[in-house]
Amino acid sequence: MSGFQVDAAALHPETRLVHAGTLRSQFGETSEALFLTQGHVYDSAEQCEARFLNKDPGFQYARFSNPTVAMLEARMAAFEGAEACRATATGMAAVTAALMSLVRAGDHVVAAQALFGSCRYVVEDHLPRYGVESTLVDGPDIAAWRRAVRPNTKVFFLESPANPTLEVIDIAAVAALAKEVGAKLIVDNVFATPLFQRPLELGADLVVYSATKHIDGQGRCLGGLIVGPEALIQPEIQTFLRQTGPAMSPFNAWVMLKALETLPLRVRQQAANARIVADWLLGQDKLPKVTFPGHPGHPQAEIIARQMSGPSTLVAFEVAGGKDAAFRLLNALRLIRISNNLGDAKSLIVHPATTTHQRFSPEVRASMGVGDGLIRLSIGLEHPDDLIADLKQALAAV
Repeated sequence: MSGFQVDAAALHPETRLVHAGTLRSQFGETSEALFLTQGHVYDSAEQCEARFLNKDPGFQYARFSNPTVAMLEARMAAFEGAEACRATATGMAAVTAALMSLVRAGDHVVAAQALFGSCRYVVEDHLPRYGVESTLVDGPDIAAWRRAVRPNTKVFFLESPANPTLEVIDIAAVAALAKEVGAKLIVDNVFATPLFQRPLELGADLVVYSATKHIDGQGRCLGGLIVGPEALIQPEIQTFLRQTGPAMSPFNAWVMLKALETLPLRVRQQAANARIVADWLLGQDKLPKVTFPGHPGHPQAEIIARQMSGPSTLVAFEVAGGKDAAFRLLNALRLIRISNNLGDAKSLIVHPATTTHQRFSPEVRASMGVGDGLIRLSIGLEHPDDLIADLKQALAAV
Protein backbone atom coordinates (compact mmCIF):
# COMPACT_ATOMS: atom_id res chain seq x y z
CA MET A 1 0.00 0.00 0.00
CA SER A 2 1.18 3.52 -0.72
CA GLY A 3 0.75 6.04 2.07
CA PHE A 4 1.05 9.73 2.78
CA GLN A 5 4.22 11.17 1.24
CA VAL A 6 4.74 14.26 3.44
CA ASP A 7 6.05 14.45 7.01
CA ALA A 8 2.91 15.13 9.04
CA ALA A 9 4.88 16.96 11.74
CA ALA A 10 5.68 19.71 9.23
CA LEU A 11 2.01 20.40 8.53
CA HIS A 12 -0.71 22.36 10.29
CA PRO A 13 -3.25 20.35 12.32
CA GLU A 14 -6.02 21.01 9.79
CA THR A 15 -3.91 19.45 7.01
CA ARG A 16 -3.02 16.46 9.16
CA LEU A 17 -6.71 15.79 9.72
CA VAL A 18 -7.22 15.45 5.98
CA HIS A 19 -4.13 13.44 5.02
CA ALA A 20 -2.24 11.89 7.94
CA GLY A 21 -2.27 8.12 8.30
CA THR A 22 -3.68 7.46 4.83
CA LEU A 23 -3.07 3.99 3.40
CA ARG A 24 -3.95 3.23 -0.22
CA SER A 25 -4.49 -0.16 -1.81
CA GLN A 26 -3.33 -1.17 -5.27
CA PHE A 27 -6.48 0.54 -6.62
CA GLY A 28 -5.31 4.03 -5.60
CA GLU A 29 -8.58 5.13 -4.02
CA THR A 30 -9.04 8.81 -3.06
CA SER A 31 -11.19 8.20 -0.01
CA GLU A 32 -9.81 5.92 2.67
CA ALA A 33 -10.82 2.29 2.13
CA LEU A 34 -13.13 0.44 4.49
CA PHE A 35 -11.65 -2.97 5.32
CA LEU A 36 -14.48 -5.10 6.68
CA THR A 37 -12.52 -8.21 7.54
CA GLN A 38 -11.94 -9.93 10.85
CA GLY A 39 -8.82 -11.80 9.73
CA HIS A 40 -5.93 -11.84 7.28
CA VAL A 41 -4.11 -14.56 5.35
CA TYR A 42 -0.37 -15.19 5.24
CA ASP A 43 2.01 -16.23 2.49
CA SER A 44 3.61 -18.86 4.70
CA ALA A 45 3.61 -20.36 8.18
CA GLU A 46 6.86 -18.49 8.81
CA GLN A 47 5.23 -15.16 7.97
CA CYS A 48 2.29 -16.00 10.24
CA GLU A 49 4.69 -16.75 13.08
CA ALA A 50 6.55 -13.49 12.47
CA ARG A 51 3.31 -11.51 12.61
CA PHE A 52 2.41 -12.94 16.00
CA LEU A 53 5.94 -12.27 17.27
CA ASN A 54 5.57 -8.66 16.07
CA LYS A 55 8.58 -9.15 13.81
CA ASP A 56 6.52 -8.61 10.66
CA PRO A 57 4.51 -5.35 10.56
CA GLY A 58 1.42 -6.71 8.80
CA PHE A 59 -2.07 -7.26 10.17
CA GLN A 60 -3.27 -10.39 11.96
CA TYR A 61 -6.76 -10.19 13.42
CA ALA A 62 -9.27 -7.36 13.82
CA ARG A 63 -9.23 -7.60 17.61
CA PHE A 64 -5.53 -6.66 17.43
CA SER A 65 -5.52 -4.26 14.48
CA ASN A 66 -7.21 -3.45 11.18
CA PRO A 67 -6.10 -1.27 8.25
CA THR A 68 -9.01 1.18 8.55
CA VAL A 69 -8.68 1.42 12.33
CA ALA A 70 -4.91 1.86 11.93
CA MET A 71 -5.49 4.85 9.66
CA LEU A 72 -7.72 6.48 12.27
CA GLU A 73 -5.13 5.81 14.98
CA ALA A 74 -2.29 7.27 12.89
CA ARG A 75 -4.32 10.34 11.94
CA MET A 76 -5.38 11.01 15.53
CA ALA A 77 -1.80 10.59 16.79
CA ALA A 78 -0.59 13.08 14.18
CA PHE A 79 -3.33 15.55 15.12
CA GLU A 80 -2.58 15.23 18.83
CA GLY A 81 1.19 15.40 18.32
CA ALA A 82 1.53 11.99 19.98
CA GLU A 83 3.75 9.04 19.15
CA ALA A 84 0.90 6.53 19.19
CA CYS A 85 -2.85 6.07 19.44
CA ARG A 86 -5.14 3.11 20.01
CA ALA A 87 -8.85 3.02 19.19
CA THR A 88 -11.51 1.33 21.32
CA ALA A 89 -15.16 0.40 20.96
CA THR A 90 -16.40 3.30 23.14
CA GLY A 91 -15.13 6.27 25.09
CA MET A 92 -15.67 4.42 28.36
CA ALA A 93 -13.63 1.51 26.99
CA ALA A 94 -10.80 4.00 26.42
CA VAL A 95 -11.05 5.35 29.98
CA THR A 96 -11.26 1.88 31.53
CA ALA A 97 -8.41 0.49 29.44
CA ALA A 98 -6.14 3.45 30.22
CA LEU A 99 -6.76 3.14 33.96
CA MET A 100 -6.68 -0.66 34.19
CA SER A 101 -3.50 -0.88 32.11
CA LEU A 102 -1.49 1.26 34.53
CA VAL A 103 -2.51 -0.19 37.91
CA ARG A 104 -2.18 -3.45 39.80
CA ALA A 105 -3.71 -4.73 43.04
CA GLY A 106 -2.33 -2.67 45.90
CA ASP A 107 -2.00 0.52 43.85
CA HIS A 108 -3.80 3.81 44.49
CA VAL A 109 -5.51 6.27 42.12
CA VAL A 110 -6.22 9.97 42.78
CA ALA A 111 -8.97 11.52 40.66
CA ALA A 112 -10.92 14.76 40.49
CA GLN A 113 -14.37 14.35 42.04
CA ALA A 114 -16.12 16.23 39.21
CA LEU A 115 -16.33 13.42 36.68
CA PHE A 116 -18.80 11.93 34.22
CA GLY A 117 -20.90 9.40 36.11
CA SER A 118 -19.43 6.33 34.38
CA CYS A 119 -15.86 7.59 34.81
CA ARG A 120 -16.46 8.05 38.51
CA TYR A 121 -17.92 4.52 38.67
CA VAL A 122 -14.71 3.05 37.24
CA VAL A 123 -12.55 4.97 39.72
CA GLU A 124 -14.75 4.74 42.80
CA ASP A 125 -16.49 1.37 42.42
CA HIS A 126 -14.79 -0.80 39.79
CA LEU A 127 -11.08 -0.43 40.61
CA PRO A 128 -11.48 -1.14 44.35
CA ARG A 129 -13.01 -4.54 43.47
CA TYR A 130 -9.57 -5.52 42.20
CA GLY A 131 -7.57 -4.13 45.09
CA VAL A 132 -6.91 -0.65 43.65
CA GLU A 133 -7.84 2.07 46.13
CA SER A 134 -8.98 5.51 45.03
CA THR A 135 -9.27 9.00 46.48
CA LEU A 136 -11.43 11.76 45.00
CA VAL A 137 -10.32 15.38 45.39
CA ASP A 138 -11.46 18.90 44.58
CA GLY A 139 -9.84 19.11 41.14
CA PRO A 140 -8.85 22.80 41.00
CA ASP A 141 -7.22 22.56 44.46
CA ILE A 142 -3.66 21.41 43.70
CA ALA A 143 -2.93 21.14 47.43
CA ALA A 144 -5.75 18.58 47.67
CA TRP A 145 -4.02 16.43 45.05
CA ARG A 146 -0.80 16.58 47.05
CA ARG A 147 -2.54 15.68 50.32
CA ALA A 148 -4.15 12.65 48.66
CA VAL A 149 -0.87 11.15 47.45
CA ARG A 150 0.22 7.90 49.09
CA PRO A 151 3.40 5.85 48.63
CA ASN A 152 1.40 3.50 46.35
CA THR A 153 -0.21 6.23 44.19
CA LYS A 154 0.32 5.26 40.57
CA VAL A 155 -2.25 7.23 38.55
CA PHE A 156 -3.88 10.67 38.52
CA PHE A 157 -7.08 11.04 36.48
CA LEU A 158 -9.09 14.13 35.57
CA GLU A 159 -11.50 15.71 33.11
CA SER A 160 -10.94 19.31 32.12
CA PRO A 161 -13.34 20.92 31.43
CA ALA A 162 -15.34 18.54 33.58
CA ASN A 163 -18.67 16.97 32.71
CA PRO A 164 -21.15 18.62 33.31
CA THR A 165 -19.99 21.56 35.44
CA LEU A 166 -17.26 22.80 33.04
CA GLU A 167 -14.86 23.06 35.98
CA VAL A 168 -11.29 23.50 34.71
CA ILE A 169 -8.15 22.05 36.30
CA ASP A 170 -4.56 23.27 35.94
CA ILE A 171 -3.25 20.29 33.95
CA ALA A 172 0.39 21.43 34.01
CA ALA A 173 0.35 21.74 37.80
CA VAL A 174 -1.21 18.29 38.28
CA ALA A 175 1.22 16.82 35.73
CA ALA A 176 4.19 18.31 37.58
CA LEU A 177 2.97 16.79 40.84
CA ALA A 178 2.40 13.43 39.17
CA LYS A 179 5.97 13.36 37.91
CA GLU A 180 7.25 14.41 41.32
CA VAL A 181 5.57 11.45 43.02
CA GLY A 182 6.13 8.92 40.23
CA ALA A 183 2.52 8.70 39.03
CA LYS A 184 1.06 8.81 35.52
CA LEU A 185 -1.52 11.46 34.58
CA ILE A 186 -4.50 10.52 32.38
CA VAL A 187 -6.58 13.42 31.04
CA ASP A 188 -10.05 13.11 29.55
CA ASN A 189 -9.99 15.88 26.93
CA VAL A 190 -13.44 15.36 25.39
CA PHE A 191 -14.97 18.75 26.19
CA ALA A 192 -11.99 20.82 25.03
CA THR A 193 -11.20 18.62 22.01
CA PRO A 194 -7.59 18.38 20.76
CA LEU A 195 -8.30 21.52 18.73
CA PHE A 196 -8.46 23.74 21.82
CA GLN A 197 -6.35 21.88 24.42
CA ARG A 198 -3.16 19.80 24.18
CA PRO A 199 -2.74 17.85 27.44
CA LEU A 200 0.39 16.00 26.29
CA GLU A 201 2.14 19.32 25.80
CA LEU A 202 1.07 20.28 29.33
CA GLY A 203 2.70 17.16 30.80
CA ALA A 204 -0.04 14.52 30.70
CA ASP A 205 1.05 10.94 30.04
CA LEU A 206 -2.11 9.70 28.32
CA VAL A 207 -5.12 11.48 26.81
CA VAL A 208 -8.47 9.75 26.32
CA TYR A 209 -11.45 10.64 24.14
CA SER A 210 -14.96 9.51 23.57
CA ALA A 211 -14.77 9.72 19.79
CA THR A 212 -18.56 9.42 19.90
CA LYS A 213 -18.66 13.13 20.69
CA HIS A 214 -16.95 15.85 18.61
CA ILE A 215 -14.74 13.46 16.61
CA ASP A 216 -17.73 11.74 15.00
CA GLY A 217 -19.73 14.89 15.65
CA GLN A 218 -22.91 13.81 13.91
CA GLY A 219 -24.49 11.28 16.25
CA ARG A 220 -23.64 8.16 14.25
CA CYS A 221 -21.05 5.90 15.84
CA LEU A 222 -19.51 4.88 19.16
CA GLY A 223 -15.76 4.95 19.64
CA GLY A 224 -12.90 5.80 21.96
CA LEU A 225 -9.26 6.83 21.54
CA ILE A 226 -6.17 6.69 23.77
CA VAL A 227 -3.14 8.76 22.72
CA GLY A 228 0.30 8.98 24.27
CA PRO A 229 3.94 7.88 24.02
CA GLU A 230 4.84 4.59 22.37
CA ALA A 231 6.56 3.49 25.59
CA LEU A 232 3.16 3.42 27.34
CA ILE A 233 0.89 2.55 24.43
CA GLN A 234 2.72 -0.51 23.09
CA PRO A 235 3.56 -2.54 26.22
CA GLU A 236 0.64 -1.49 28.42
CA ILE A 237 -2.38 -0.25 26.42
CA GLN A 238 -1.91 -2.47 23.35
CA THR A 239 -1.46 -5.60 25.46
CA PHE A 240 -4.58 -4.86 27.51
CA LEU A 241 -6.71 -4.15 24.43
CA ARG A 242 -5.42 -7.19 22.57
CA GLN A 243 -6.17 -9.57 25.41
CA THR A 244 -9.51 -8.12 26.58
CA GLY A 245 -11.01 -7.20 23.21
CA PRO A 246 -12.76 -3.76 23.26
CA ALA A 247 -11.95 -3.31 19.57
CA MET A 248 -13.39 -0.52 17.43
CA SER A 249 -15.47 -1.58 14.44
CA PRO A 250 -13.70 -0.83 11.12
CA PHE A 251 -16.92 0.79 9.89
CA ASN A 252 -16.98 3.15 12.88
CA ALA A 253 -13.29 3.92 12.30
CA TRP A 254 -14.02 4.77 8.66
CA VAL A 255 -16.87 7.11 9.65
CA MET A 256 -14.60 8.87 12.14
CA LEU A 257 -11.75 9.15 9.65
CA LYS A 258 -14.05 11.07 7.35
CA ALA A 259 -15.38 13.14 10.26
CA LEU A 260 -11.88 14.20 11.32
CA GLU A 261 -11.49 16.00 8.00
CA THR A 262 -14.14 18.52 9.03
CA LEU A 263 -13.52 18.65 12.80
CA PRO A 264 -11.84 22.11 12.83
CA LEU A 265 -14.66 23.62 10.75
CA ARG A 266 -17.36 22.08 12.92
CA VAL A 267 -15.84 22.67 16.34
CA ARG A 268 -14.74 26.25 15.68
CA GLN A 269 -18.23 27.15 14.47
CA GLN A 270 -19.88 25.35 17.37
CA ALA A 271 -17.61 27.18 19.83
CA ALA A 272 -18.40 30.52 18.19
CA ASN A 273 -22.10 29.73 18.43
CA ALA A 274 -21.68 28.65 22.05
CA ARG A 275 -20.08 31.98 22.94
CA ILE A 276 -23.02 33.92 21.47
CA VAL A 277 -25.59 31.75 23.23
CA ALA A 278 -23.67 31.87 26.53
CA ASP A 279 -23.49 35.67 26.34
CA TRP A 280 -27.27 35.80 25.93
CA LEU A 281 -27.87 33.33 28.78
CA LEU A 282 -25.75 35.46 31.11
CA GLY A 283 -28.31 38.24 30.94
CA GLN A 284 -31.33 36.15 31.96
CA ASP A 285 -32.59 36.73 35.50
CA LYS A 286 -34.08 33.22 35.77
CA LEU A 287 -30.57 31.78 35.43
CA PRO A 288 -28.54 32.57 38.57
CA LYS A 289 -25.41 30.89 37.21
CA VAL A 290 -24.03 30.44 33.70
CA THR A 291 -20.68 28.72 33.12
CA PHE A 292 -18.77 28.86 29.84
CA PRO A 293 -15.00 28.40 29.43
CA GLY A 294 -14.88 31.39 27.09
CA HIS A 295 -16.18 33.89 29.66
CA PRO A 296 -13.85 36.09 31.75
CA GLY A 297 -16.09 35.38 34.74
CA HIS A 298 -15.37 31.64 34.68
CA PRO A 299 -13.91 30.58 38.09
CA GLN A 300 -10.76 29.27 36.40
CA ALA A 301 -10.50 31.94 33.68
CA GLU A 302 -6.78 32.48 34.30
CA ILE A 303 -6.02 28.78 33.85
CA ILE A 304 -8.18 28.62 30.72
CA ALA A 305 -6.21 31.51 29.22
CA ARG A 306 -2.98 29.57 29.82
CA GLN A 307 -3.92 26.08 28.71
CA MET A 308 -6.79 26.38 26.21
CA SER A 309 -6.62 28.05 22.80
CA GLY A 310 -10.40 28.24 22.52
CA PRO A 311 -13.57 27.60 24.51
CA SER A 312 -15.64 24.46 24.71
CA THR A 313 -18.82 23.92 22.71
CA LEU A 314 -20.67 23.31 26.01
CA VAL A 315 -22.53 25.72 28.28
CA ALA A 316 -23.76 24.86 31.80
CA PHE A 317 -26.40 26.91 33.56
CA GLU A 318 -28.56 26.78 36.68
CA VAL A 319 -32.30 27.36 36.45
CA ALA A 320 -33.92 29.02 39.46
CA GLY A 321 -36.53 26.67 40.85
CA GLY A 322 -34.58 23.39 40.72
CA LYS A 323 -35.71 20.24 38.92
CA ASP A 324 -39.29 21.33 38.27
CA ALA A 325 -38.19 24.56 36.61
CA ALA A 326 -35.44 22.78 34.67
CA PHE A 327 -37.92 20.23 33.36
CA ARG A 328 -40.35 22.96 32.31
CA LEU A 329 -37.59 24.62 30.31
CA LEU A 330 -36.50 21.36 28.65
CA ASN A 331 -40.06 20.36 27.79
CA ALA A 332 -40.80 23.76 26.25
CA LEU A 333 -37.90 23.64 23.78
CA ARG A 334 -38.86 23.16 20.13
CA LEU A 335 -35.53 23.19 18.27
CA ILE A 336 -32.97 22.06 20.84
CA ARG A 337 -33.53 18.39 21.59
CA ILE A 338 -33.21 16.53 24.90
CA SER A 339 -30.36 14.01 24.64
CA ASN A 340 -27.48 12.84 26.82
CA ASN A 341 -25.03 12.99 23.90
CA LEU A 342 -22.88 16.05 23.14
CA GLY A 343 -20.52 17.44 20.53
CA ASP A 344 -23.15 16.86 17.83
CA ALA A 345 -23.97 19.05 14.83
CA LYS A 346 -27.40 19.34 16.44
CA SER A 347 -27.77 21.30 19.69
CA LEU A 348 -28.59 18.92 22.55
CA ILE A 349 -29.61 19.57 26.13
CA VAL A 350 -29.80 17.40 29.25
CA HIS A 351 -30.57 17.50 32.98
CA PRO A 352 -27.51 15.78 34.54
CA ALA A 353 -29.01 15.16 37.99
CA THR A 354 -31.61 12.80 36.50
CA THR A 355 -29.47 11.28 33.71
CA THR A 356 -25.68 11.15 33.59
CA HIS A 357 -25.35 11.63 37.38
CA GLN A 358 -28.64 10.16 38.59
CA ARG A 359 -27.07 7.24 40.48
CA PHE A 360 -25.39 9.56 42.98
CA SER A 361 -27.02 10.78 46.16
CA PRO A 362 -28.03 14.46 46.36
CA GLU A 363 -25.10 15.03 48.74
CA VAL A 364 -22.57 13.52 46.33
CA ARG A 365 -24.04 15.43 43.40
CA ALA A 366 -23.79 18.63 45.43
CA SER A 367 -20.10 17.93 46.12
CA MET A 368 -19.56 17.67 42.35
CA GLY A 369 -21.51 20.85 41.67
CA VAL A 370 -24.43 19.03 40.05
CA GLY A 371 -27.53 20.69 41.48
CA ASP A 372 -31.17 19.96 40.69
CA GLY A 373 -31.38 23.09 38.54
CA LEU A 374 -28.21 22.41 36.51
CA ILE A 375 -28.60 22.02 32.74
CA ARG A 376 -25.88 21.06 30.25
CA LEU A 377 -26.26 22.51 26.77
CA SER A 378 -24.19 21.24 23.84
CA ILE A 379 -24.21 23.78 21.03
CA GLY A 380 -24.41 22.60 17.43
CA LEU A 381 -24.21 24.15 14.00
CA GLU A 382 -27.58 25.87 13.86
CA HIS A 383 -27.69 29.65 13.57
CA PRO A 384 -27.21 31.08 17.09
CA ASP A 385 -30.18 33.42 16.66
CA ASP A 386 -32.47 30.42 16.21
CA LEU A 387 -31.03 28.76 19.32
CA ILE A 388 -31.52 31.94 21.35
CA ALA A 389 -35.09 32.29 20.12
CA ASP A 390 -35.82 28.74 21.22
CA LEU A 391 -34.26 29.26 24.64
CA LYS A 392 -36.12 32.57 25.06
CA GLN A 393 -39.53 31.04 24.46
CA ALA A 394 -38.67 28.07 26.70
CA LEU A 395 -37.52 30.32 29.54
CA ALA A 396 -40.91 32.00 29.41
CA ALA A 397 -42.37 28.67 30.55
CA VAL A 398 -40.22 28.64 33.70
